[in-house]
Amino acid sequence: MTGAGLKQARLAAGLTQLTAARQLGLSQPYLSQLERGRRPVTPGLARAAAKLYRLPPTALAAPPDFREGEDPRRLPNQLAALGYPGYAHLRKSPPVNPAVVVLDALSEENLDGRVAEALPWVLARFPDLDWTWLLDRVRRRDFQNRLGFLVTVSRKLAEKGSDRAAAAKLGRIHDELERARLVAETTLGRAAMPAAEREWLREHRSPEARHWNVLSGLSVRELPYG
Repeated sequence: MTGAGLKQARLAAGLTQLTAARQLGLSQPYLSQLERGRRPVTPGLARAAAKLYRLPPTALAAPPDFREGEDPRRLPNQLAALGYPGYAHLRKSPPVNPAVVVLDALSEENLDGRVAEALPWVLARFPDLDWTWLLDRVRRRDFQNRLGFLVTVSRKLAEKGSDRAAAAKLGRIHDELERARLVAETTLGRAAMPAAEREWLREHRSPEARHWNVLSGLSVRELPYG
């Protein structure tokens, strides 16, 4: 979050600089310096400001030093923070940009199936996530097919819900990933999948999974929220 973005969010929330500073635990002069770009907006302050100004998680910056697979157990709590209904009963973690949650999940070799089925919801719910950050890191890790498959499913989900704006955005991302589609077979967080299951999925997976060469039974029809 930039200083200018911090100021714009405060004004949109209808708060004076003095009132906002007090609620953020800052002095008014310090908040003024932040808004003018003279001080960096730390991740913790960005989260506090997003909560105070009621900003969506897409307003939060994705970390430049992302490290994959630090603790897969945090994913359900991050999904709860994004508002995913399947994890509404869990404690919410500090919010992060949805792109971070998606990349974290794509990086897992043994991903919980309930987390995997939440990912199309994330993409359809937050089509304005930080795609530049996500696509760059997906290409570095050769995850284009995994993400392309999820984008295809989420676009169908958006179309089913008559969300034309989300479907259009996801369609553009789909076309970009299509140009980078890989030949190699992959899974959606199921690196240790038994051979018999692999053979079954090769025969019975959806046309979308077959197109992206992903061994997965995920489809819009099977989603609990689809």
